[in-house]
Amino acid sequence: MGDIRPGPPQLRPGRALAHTTGASGSGSPHRSDGHAPQTPRGARRSGPDGRPGTTPPVPGRPTSFFLLLLLGLPALLFALITWQVVADGPLLGLDERVSRALLHPDRASALLADLGNIQVAVPILAVVLVYVALRARRTGTDRWWVAPAAGALLMALVPALIIPLKELTARHGTHVMPPGPGYYPSGHTATAAVAYGTATLLLLPWLRTAWARRTLVALCALAVLGVSFGLVRRGYHWPLDVVASWFLCAVLLGSLWVFLNRQRRSTPSAEHS
Repeated sequence: MGDIRPGPPQLRPGRALAHTTGASGSGSPHRSDGHAPQTPRGARRSGPDGRPGTTPPVPGRPTSFFLLLLLGLPALLFALITWQVVADGPLLGLDERVSRALLHPDRASALLADLGNIQVAVPILAVVLVYVALRARRTGTDRWWVAPAAGALLMALVPALIIPLKELTARHGTHVMPPGPGYYPSGHTATAAVAYGTATLLLLPWLRTAWARRTLVALCALAVLGVSFGLVRRGYHWPLDVVASWFLCAVLLGSLWVFLNRQRRSTPSAEHS
């Protein structure tokens, strides 16, 4: 109704009738005033690597600034804490005061700390690795084995990184621990963070609802925080031992997240059943 033109409107691919108003000239749906079209399709630009993209960046493609925050910032903070530990810096005085305030060995703290044991965390991750591999293979995902293999490799990197760092820093334990070095960074915290974090990253694409994904992330965070609190409360580690492991694992898990995103973009999608 209300269309007084002699013929039906001529729709053209990539054009919307709402944008014909205000075009100069004969009233054609084509623009003739030289202005850039208003639709995102017409404003498409090449990405930083030269490939076609959009502005703002395509969802899921991490920007350089985001990668800097995701990987560079925790790496810098981990290096700063490590330097303080090696140089016996002033941050250690605050660390000892916080430890004394939180130290209260009890059964609950020991149970929480046990969630970071290899005997607990690694079998849970192994179950998730097998489940994700079978699920991806059953749905016909190309290179279905890549994500589980990457998760297993990341878990194997934990002792390869933690053990040399313990020997390098040679930090002694808290007042309730036997004398001797090898407490920095916290291996239990790193085991829990990488095992539960990797399991979460691998499971997230297979969950259908946002509520399920948020619940899984919350459970992962609670598990890692519970282990961390138990280790400090029980006196197994100084607080900085635990915090340093958080930053180190943030780099590891962030790298895995970037890898999995790129792998999913390069793999033909399959229907999740």
